[in-house]
Amino acid sequence: MFVLFVGFREESAGKKASSLSSPCPIVSDQDEFDYLFIWQFERFCKMTQDVEMKEQQAAPSNSVTSTGPSIFQQLKEIASLIETGAYAREVRRVVRAIRLTIALRRKLKASVLHSFLNFALVPGSEAHSRLSSYLPKEDELDMEVDTATSATPAPVKHSLPEFEIYCYLLVLIFLIDQKLYNEAKACSSASIARLKNVNRRTVDVLAARLYFYYSLSYELTGDLAEIRGNLLALHRIATLRHDELGQETLLNLLLRNYLHYNLFDQAEKLRSKAPRFEAHSNQQFCRYLFYLGKIRTIQLEYTDAKESLLQAARKAPVAALGFRVQCNKWAVIVRLLLGEIPERTVFMQKGMEKALRPYFELTNAVRVGDLELFKAVAEKFSTTFSTDGTQNLIVRLRHNVIRTGLRNISISYSRISLTDVAKKLRLDSENPVADAESIVAKAIRDGAIDATLDHASGWMVSKETGDVYSTNEPQIAFNSRIAFCLNMHNEAVRALRFPPNSDKEKESAEKRRERQQQEQELAKHIAEEDDDEF
Repeated sequence: MFVLFVGFREESAGKKASSLSSPCPIVSDQDEFDYLFIWQFERFCKMTQDVEMKEQQAAPSNSVTSTGPSIFQQLKEIASLIETGAYAREVRRVVRAIRLTIALRRKLKASVLHSFLNFALVPGSEAHSRLSSYLPKEDELDMEVDTATSATPAPVKHSLPEFEIYCYLLVLIFLIDQKLYNEAKACSSASIARLKNVNRRTVDVLAARLYFYYSLSYELTGDLAEIRGNLLALHRIATLRHDELGQETLLNLLLRNYLHYNLFDQAEKLRSKAPRFEAHSNQQFCRYLFYLGKIRTIQLEYTDAKESLLQAARKAPVAALGFRVQCNKWAVIVRLLLGEIPERTVFMQKGMEKALRPYFELTNAVRVGDLELFKAVAEKFSTTFSTDGTQNLIVRLRHNVIRTGLRNISISYSRISLTDVAKKLRLDSENPVADAESIVAKAIRDGAIDATLDHASGWMVSKETGDVYSTNEPQIAFNSRIAFCLNMHNEAVRALRFPPNSDKEKESAEKRRERQQQEQELAKHIAEEDDDEF
């Protein structure tokens, strides 16, 4: 712009005599020069505005003409990716195809699925006829198939089982999203029957997803108990075929099946006798830790339950908000049963404030040690606690509330009568003094308070509070932190993935570049894997 201004100014100065006939008003030589410069500047500004207006008018036309690929075209690209993975026996390509499918699931329509079934399967075949019967009738107004694609002759049909299993998965996802649960049940049952006759490693990833939606379709219709035997048979088949991802998925589905009907003993027996969980999938490992934490909580093993639940919440992806909320709900209850008070930051996590509000008020009641407040909170949010399945655990918290209140009393008073203890704890039994004496005696025996009981006089005498650093509590806390860090380090080492053929002879430059590119794709796959399926 500065160069153009200078050019205009020089042009105006060089043509002073010829520009006297211009429409600009001229008074003197200096005024003439100044007016000429202003006039040229206004011309330049007007030219710039005209160019900008033309560009703005041309922009919408470009945006209209540049349309992205249709859903059908994207499904064809996913099919080519599955075909490449099947022939090359690369499972990561099939995983990539599933991830792309999950991104498209909200855009799927019946007309697109009909067109894709005609593309991937032979029209008139058993699989094509069965899958087409599950879908709603085509609507010509909703067709998203390109005219150029529809004008071309029918492509050569593929006989790969991966295509058939993928079509089952695609139709099943669509039926569940459309809330056609009865059709989804029939489709999932047919897909499981077909899977039993396929034993290919590239199908294992697709099979694991089908197992999940198979269980989900029956759970949505309230018939989860019907497939328990079938899930056990599928787990046995996956074990014999060394399908590790299928074993993990089916084990979690069986645990969920048992816990849905409160069969905690059967769930623990299955978990203890099943093959060791190797955590090939982060999502399945998080689910396993959550179910393990629930089983440990019911079995009164609160320390192990707390570790499993907190680890599940920490490993879960950020996008899995509902799963992390459930983990935090159970973890809060377990920590309260252990006598711990969760930090306020636990309840202030982004997106969890409303869901954790009942547990925040419950924690406040336990922290204060007010039995009446605890009862009021339990009655106020009884529906929420019943829905979350934590109602029975909250009944156990009554003893912790009494113990917390007793601890506060022992700190505040050096000597207090048992009658006053019963009043402060708000015991509503027939003989509150006797109940207060038994509660104090049990708390002293368990080490919850440091006091003595004078039965003859009816007094509770508290001992002088000592320095906590003279006890073993700091050492125990420090040891637990060190153990946590060492455990995290060991898990990180076990999760390392090493490049193949690292112990063989040196590779060429071309192979090295190819290996580095594969490692980059693998790293991207690992980073995106945490956000799937939750």
